[in-house]
Amino acid sequence: MTQVLITGATGTVGHPISERLIARGDGVRALVRSPERARALVPDGVELAAGDVSDAASVDAAIEGCSVVYHCAGLPEQWREDVGDFQRVNVEGTRNLVDAALAIGVERFVYTSTIDVFAWTPGEPFDETTIDPEPRPTHYERSKQEADRIVVAALDRGLPAVFLHPAGVYGRAPVLAPGANEVLAQLAKREIPMLLPGGFPVVYSEDVADGHLTAADSAPVGGRYILSEAYYTLADMARAVQRQAPDAKVPPVMPFAIARAVSAVGERIAKVTKKPPLIPRGGLYFLESDSRPVSAHAQKELDWTPTSFDDGLARTFAHFRERGWLDA
Repeated sequence: MTQVLITGATGTVGHPISERLIARGDGVRALVRSPERARALVPDGVELAAGDVSDAASVDAAIEGCSVVYHCAGLPEQWREDVGDFQRVNVEGTRNLVDAALAIGVERFVYTSTIDVFAWTPGEPFDETTIDPEPRPTHYERSKQEADRIVVAALDRGLPAVFLHPAGVYGRAPVLAPGANEVLAQLAKREIPMLLPGGFPVVYSEDVADGHLTAADSAPVGGRYILSEAYYTLADMARAVQRQAPDAKVPPVMPFAIARAVSAVGERIAKVTKKPPLIPRGGLYFLESDSRPVSAHAQKELDWTPTSFDDGLARTFAHFRERGWLDA
């Protein structure tokens, strides 16, 4: 039986991966900060190891006896009072996992990276060809760039790593965390009076899990795979939500100039109040960047097929209703 260590098992990416690993008979150990809280959030059969990716000793203990690592944990794009959190979690956490994996000689290291490490022209399709050599504008993006470089450097030290690059992930999850799922639920409940301009590419969580497992089993060491269905504006998403929740409305779209002004003022106020601004600068940049990743490489090499947004949203909203996440 293959013994697997997974980080981020309570998240939108790690949870369905854990389910699939358990279903096929792998032993799964999840590194979690609070086993008591995580017990209800991970699939039955997952062993819990207390620790944190930023704590090397707990990583070393958790990885003992494992031959495969899925490193899915990461701090996503969001406002943080202490931006050093991105460095601690995304960079040092990845370094700790890489060092521990090299020390015991794992057979496979599956790394959940991001589309933000690639170079692209706004509005133009891009693939895995070119890694952006320039620092990206946000703390989150720069931390993920640095983490990606750590894994790349470890390839030369013998780390058998593969890289997955999901777009904005939505779908079934154990908690309604900040991100695409939260936005979709807020749209359904009419909690967003005005849409921000722009949008982002999306991918269904179950498809992301499938891509990870296939890459782990068959991709060449060093392989990179974008996992994305398509790009949608927030207005597109609101219309899709309305097809699933007829009471939902499609709010008007705020002009970019106003959004930028509100964001700038909010960021200054946040430095004083220590509370998140109404429109975080990083989030607005994410919407403005107009990234159009294409997943042709994954579709060909991993035999991967993305679920359409309408179909994925129907399944997602069925899950939301079961959890009561659409209740007023």
